[in-house]
Amino acid sequence: MYATRPSRASRTPLPWTQPGLDGLADRSHRPHAHPAQTSPEVEAAICELRRGHPRWGQRRLQFELGRLGCPGPVPSLSTIYRVLVRHGLIDPVRRRRRREDYRRWERDRPMELWQLDIVGGITLASGAELKVVTGVDDHSRFCVIATVVRRATGRAVCLAFAEALQRFGVPEEVLTDNGKQFTGRFSRPRPAEVMFERICRENGIVARNTKPRTPTTTGKVERFHQILQRELLDDVEVWPDLEAVQTAVDAFRTEYNTNRPHQSLDMAFPADRFTTRPTDGQLPLRLPPALTTAVPVPAPRPAPTAESQDPPALPAPLVLSANGVDPVNLAVEITRTVPASGNLAVCGQQFWLGPARAGLVIGLWADTTVVHLLLDGVRLKTLPSRLTPAHLRQLLADGGRHAGPPPVTAGQLKPGAPVEVDRLVNAIGLVSLAGRQHPIGYHLAGRRVTIRLDRGVLHLLDTDRTLLRSLPNPLTPAEQARIRDARPAGPPPTPATQPLRVERRVSSRGVLVIASQKIHVGIGHAGQTLTVEAADTTFRVHDGDQLLTEVPRTTTKQIARFKVRKPEPPRQHTGHAR
Repeated sequence: MYATRPSRASRTPLPWTQPGLDGLADRSHRPHAHPAQTSPEVEAAICELRRGHPRWGQRRLQFELGRLGCPGPVPSLSTIYRVLVRHGLIDPVRRRRRREDYRRWERDRPMELWQLDIVGGITLASGAELKVVTGVDDHSRFCVIATVVRRATGRAVCLAFAEALQRFGVPEEVLTDNGKQFTGRFSRPRPAEVMFERICRENGIVARNTKPRTPTTTGKVERFHQILQRELLDDVEVWPDLEAVQTAVDAFRTEYNTNRPHQSLDMAFPADRFTTRPTDGQLPLRLPPALTTAVPVPAPRPAPTAESQDPPALPAPLVLSANGVDPVNLAVEITRTVPASGNLAVCGQQFWLGPARAGLVIGLWADTTVVHLLLDGVRLKTLPSRLTPAHLRQLLADGGRHAGPPPVTAGQLKPGAPVEVDRLVNAIGLVSLAGRQHPIGYHLAGRRVTIRLDRGVLHLLDTDRTLLRSLPNPLTPAEQARIRDARPAGPPPTPATQPLRVERRVSSRGVLVIASQKIHVGIGHAGQTLTVEAADTTFRVHDGDQLLTEVPRTTTKQIARFKVRKPEPPRQHTGHAR
């Protein structure tokens, strides 16, 4: 049977059927119901997820509704957006137009390219600022490096990089910006290889650098910085210590790699796309000795005993200035690694140590008046300090410690004890000692040498402590005590492994003279310039690569001339015409 139609009297009167002006009022044409309308349960689930995670957008909400179980059909992105706008959970904004000059690129497989960078903005309660060394795999977006460091030095960056290489394997390429921790191509006065580039070269990694001022080239690691800053670092204004920051960063890194979908990966997890490189058939990882050798820690002082003569040295008590805040005698001990340039900078003050000491760990004893530089407990040099009390407090916050008594200075050297000093030989082979210039050899011009004074002998040492030359000591004990930057001498030098090479011109009779000893080489070589190798017992004369003769060394004199003299200009004969 068909249902009977209700009578006209029982129907609800429609607006336009009402008499008068009410029947002419504007009305909406929206239907009272729609079969595809989002159910209230789905809208409640969307709003609940959004309120619990205010940073999630419609794509993440759609993914989580599908993963956690939606009470109905999973809505589209536009539906989720309209629900959020309708409930006031987001403010509708006009979409920005995508730039056409950006070109998106991605490597085809994991471990093909890593992007590395450094991010800051972490403040400790002590006032120090920390940095985070980061690295992201280009294909999978897997975070391979997230190490918190006090100072983003080249050594700290290389330690974090080496740890990632040992854990995940060696990538084919790395991409970084042009920071001095990653490249030395902009070093002054000339380009130099930094430790990071050395690690890449010795392990077969292609080190690539972006063009200057193009951060979009390393956009994947920059995007990781944005996520790290927004979802972790911005939530805490001041952190208690470095260990707390590292613990929080490690937890965020695990969440980022395993439980956070990425829109650029079609909502896949980085851990699902990342695989380490197999180690079968691979060469062992090669690291510089500066990374494999731990920083030396000073041994603890023994407890005083009844038999001990001198009490243990303790830091001097702090004496405050008139304002009651700044200490007068605040001294700090810190350790720093010499960069590849050899120019160590601490709070704006620079200390020249030379490229030969690059990678060494140097100890600094500093106050507001003087700075002592020490290597393995031996003082290298002492310089006036340009550090303020604020700088010293900053060094304490960056890992320094209150210093004890100052190290031995030049005025406290034992009389008559051997001393050493570093000097740069000038263009004519002279060095400055005790206010006077002393000749040590024209062939050493421009080189930095170590001068060791031991009683009546002056030894010239190379950077590896190889004996270059021995001369009589031209200084008296009183003058030796006044040498600037002198330090207690190290072990005696080792003899040179290479013989000394000098040049001599053969006379018209086929003879050359070296250290007052005559050597006959033949009249056929008259006028030629030959090379003489001066060993301990022999003289070997070479014409280029050809050995002409070898004679025993009978002289005991020192070689004073190393280059041939310039030929004398021909004399002008003036005479009266007859």
